[in-house]
Amino acid sequence: MRLWIKNPIAVLAAGAGGGVVVENGRIAELVGSGAAPATPVDQTFDASQHVMLPGLINTHHHFFQTLTRAHPQAINKELFPWLKALYPIWARNVKPQAFRLATRLALTELMMSGCSTVSDHHYLYPAGLEDAMDVQVEEAAKLGMRMTVTRGSMSLSEKDGGLPPDTIVQDDDTILADCERVLNKYHDRSDGSMLQVALAPCAPFTVTKRLMTETMDLAHKHNCTCHTHLGETLDEDAYCVEHFGCRPVDYLEELGWMNDRVWLAHGIHFNDDEVRRLGKAGVGVCHCPTSNMVLASGHCRTKELEAAGSPVGLGVDGSASNDNSNLIEGVRHALMINRLTYDAASVTHFDVFRWATEGSARCLGRDDIGTIAIGKQADFALYKLDELRFSGAGDPLAALVLCGAHEADRVMVAGDWRVEDTQPVGIDVARLRHQHGEAARAFLENL
Repeated sequence: MRLWIKNPIAVLAAGAGGGVVVENGRIAELVGSGAAPATPVDQTFDASQHVMLPGLINTHHHFFQTLTRAHPQAINKELFPWLKALYPIWARNVKPQAFRLATRLALTELMMSGCSTVSDHHYLYPAGLEDAMDVQVEEAAKLGMRMTVTRGSMSLSEKDGGLPPDTIVQDDDTILADCERVLNKYHDRSDGSMLQVALAPCAPFTVTKRLMTETMDLAHKHNCTCHTHLGETLDEDAYCVEHFGCRPVDYLEELGWMNDRVWLAHGIHFNDDEVRRLGKAGVGVCHCPTSNMVLASGHCRTKELEAAGSPVGLGVDGSASNDNSNLIEGVRHALMINRLTYDAASVTHFDVFRWATEGSARCLGRDDIGTIAIGKQADFALYKLDELRFSGAGDPLAALVLCGAHEADRVMVAGDWRVEDTQPVGIDVARLRHQHGEAARAFLENL
């Protein structure tokens, strides 16, 4: 089956003004403006009302946190007090069915915003949630999304001088055994893979040194990527200096994590030397603009990191600090905060699109997604400009960012339409909203 996605208003690819031909889940041909495909097609989709992007790629999230959006005990706080307020609530209430609904809702919300590939950093393991990775695999498969299942972990609790309660952490041996189980069961490094696995100790203040080093050993053994939070707040810098006698990047290097298997969440508080070292090692950074603004964490040095050699991707971060799972809105936020950080001329809509697509793909260690080019996977997000917010817009690609696109009209993953007319295929959105809302009520009890 050859499908011609014909004559979009604009497309984020050179030489594709006439659209793209898809065959067997891949991009088979780029069609020039005013031209027709070189060989006959079986079907045509009229994209003359659409702006076409590569499918967006989200590289940092915490799906379970959709259950505590705008929680009264956590709003108006910075990271450490925010965590201390929410950890006990999560410990009591993140149970298997609630977690499944949180995963389903976050995946659906991301896809409706234009995401074709997602990664979730799940690190919370209260009793009964030991199969969290299996749940996420099942839910992603039902929606037809690509996913990097990120087996997160915490092994230092309050009794060890860490932040989380004892009831949501696991010991190192349990964590490492499950990491290997998940890798053996799900990790697929083949071109076009729908499912890969990353290993993700939560942060320096929630895991042991042994867990960090042996996690990296597993990553080398299984050829997978690794992920952790680093450099998000000044409190984290102070914690590392007090407990480890060095700054977070120094600690990362000591643990053997300065390599191109690694991508970091946030990466805000790096000095010039640290930026240089991270770039030289090829360590990626997931920029989380919305969360950084909500928690007042700071400004990610995106331009310096990219110039040094670090891939820069984009993520929505957890829905308790972002309060939504909408990556196209995150693209706009990335433009705004980076213009405030730098200037209006040197950060463009092309930069933020790159972070949300090609840069995110590099963070995940993938070269088969993230761009519209022959041979790449047929993952696309198509947006209409028919809302009032777009009326008068002259540049269609810039309009998606500057005028504030918030939902995709169509999303294709591996050659199949997964969102049609703004709605996810096979998902009853109203029913999901009701079920998830009912599950979230438990998180508001006993305030």
